[in-house]
Amino acid sequence: MSAPEPTSGTGSIRIAVLAAAAIVISLILQYLGLDAVVWKWTVFEWPLIMALILGGLPLVWELLDGALHGEFGSDLLAGISIVTSLLVGEPLAGVIVVLMLSGGQVLESYAIRRASSALELLARRMPLYAHRREGTATIDIAIDQIQIGDQLVVFPHETSPVDGTVVDGHGSMDESYLTGEPYQVDKAPGARIISGAINGHTALTIRADRRAVDSRYAKIMDVMRAAENRRPRMRRLADQLGTIYTPLAVLMAVAAGVLSNDSRRFLAVLVTATPCPLLIAIPVAILGGISLCARRGIVIRDPGVLERIDTCQVAIFDKTGTLTYGRPHLEAVVPIPSITSEQLIGWTASLERYSKHPLAEAVVQAARGRRVLLSQADEVSELPGQGLLGKIAGRTVRVTSRKKLLLQQPEAAPLLPPPASGLECVILVDEHYAGTLRFRDEPRPDGRSFIGHLAPQHRFQRVMLVSGDRIEEVDYLARQVGITEVLASQTPEQKLELVREITRTKSTLFMGDGINDAPALSAATVGVAFGAQNEITSEAAGAVILESSLVKVDELLHIGQRMKRIALESAGIGIGLSLTAMVFAALGYITPVTGALIQEAIDVLAVLNALRVPWQTQRLTDYPPSLQ
Repeated sequence: MSAPEPTSGTGSIRIAVLAAAAIVISLILQYLGLDAVVWKWTVFEWPLIMALILGGLPLVWELLDGALHGEFGSDLLAGISIVTSLLVGEPLAGVIVVLMLSGGQVLESYAIRRASSALELLARRMPLYAHRREGTATIDIAIDQIQIGDQLVVFPHETSPVDGTVVDGHGSMDESYLTGEPYQVDKAPGARIISGAINGHTALTIRADRRAVDSRYAKIMDVMRAAENRRPRMRRLADQLGTIYTPLAVLMAVAAGVLSNDSRRFLAVLVTATPCPLLIAIPVAILGGISLCARRGIVIRDPGVLERIDTCQVAIFDKTGTLTYGRPHLEAVVPIPSITSEQLIGWTASLERYSKHPLAEAVVQAARGRRVLLSQADEVSELPGQGLLGKIAGRTVRVTSRKKLLLQQPEAAPLLPPPASGLECVILVDEHYAGTLRFRDEPRPDGRSFIGHLAPQHRFQRVMLVSGDRIEEVDYLARQVGITEVLASQTPEQKLELVREITRTKSTLFMGDGINDAPALSAATVGVAFGAQNEITSEAAGAVILESSLVKVDELLHIGQRMKRIALESAGIGIGLSLTAMVFAALGYITPVTGALIQEAIDVLAVLNALRVPWQTQRLTDYPPSLQ
């Protein structure tokens, strides 16, 4: 059932427990024959009266406050029923409605918590203390006492409490929670450390570059809190149906009360009409969809995604990590004549093993494949916009791009090989051009079949490839997967404006995996992030595909369809039975209490049907059969 905005999950539980306890106590007192009248009400009715005052009136106040702000939800019928039950002397019927309403709030609060459960698990890893070096001593301090510039010791297998820079020690750290990659990242003096990374087998001394509250892990905590506090659009489908059902129910109740001159009939119709199939069954169906997605490796950050994804008409793909694997391999080595390929790869790999750039692992793997020995790197730095820099065997080695090199050294243009399709990086040794490494990020083998089935199976009208990469690489991928609408060299701002423009007239599904995709992910009707690479992307996306797979996107599309179909079935069953009961209540055959109990039985049927959503009885994908 839907929850008014101000009510917390804990408050809803308390009201639900109060209502249930009041019903039980009232029935016991009535069974014991305690029916003496005390101030108009019998003894066994007083627990119900207190439940209505303490639990029902706060709920009614919230519904009234929403109505004053123009929010006429389908749960407004429940609020009218609570007030009417108190006025006409049917407290039991009112308390049953309070129990249904508060119980629905508990369900919704639980759904919101489930939506951010993956981030909760990450948050539990954050250490409470850090080891600060003071002279020759090391003292433990709370992480909120860490100041910028403090030297901290991260012992083996501990979690880094802040973002920092290594000042002493060589080792490796597991940054998979942020990068999504399973391998360890080597660390040496000068290498950057991210909060939340797990240290390997050797102690590292780091300099704190940020306070704990400003570090990346703290940002993840903020995302989690925002997910807890942000009310997802779980009621939209219910309210769409409620715009027709609510006025019809009120009209029937008023007509029954006026024609019969009996206020109890008015209450009986309202109680029977309380739209709990809309307010309970639909959130239960969405919760089931969230659960099914979680079992399939899909984290639902915004439950409204499951309602909206079936309406999307335009699919917009980023390139790297979505239609490609995001794991480029070294394709060509082009050194200057005075340097061998092995030397160029060796210098580059010795430096790149301290980086988490997508090309870094490709260089290191190529060096291992060619059995090139790696050297120790010192003074490693990787500052935004400046490339990767470090000292190897007394030489300064820099890994940068063609564009950045030509901006800094235009005279180097004649030395560079002609541009080619694919990715590349430029290597400088002692600030002189030394060679170019070229890479290829191959498309996923199922990319063409996935793209091809979007229109016939999911009714997409347009499929676009939008990337910040060079046109040569983007066109190469587009030909491989069968996309004809292509935009290359797009900045994050351009991607955002494009998505906004299209979303004004069509529902959009945007898929990406990098920080530069975050604005577009947040602007699209549905944003899907691949691989949970960073907290910014995860915050912007409505759903996160943990396994970075197109199959999972198709499963998400089918889960959304399944959830919506079963939710509408559940609502339809409940509304149909409620309308039938309302007719009998209007004719005087159903009392308010009996109507409330009948509505509970209808709720059970609707919820049981909604519970089918996570029961996987069929394959969740319909492409391509050879890869399933």
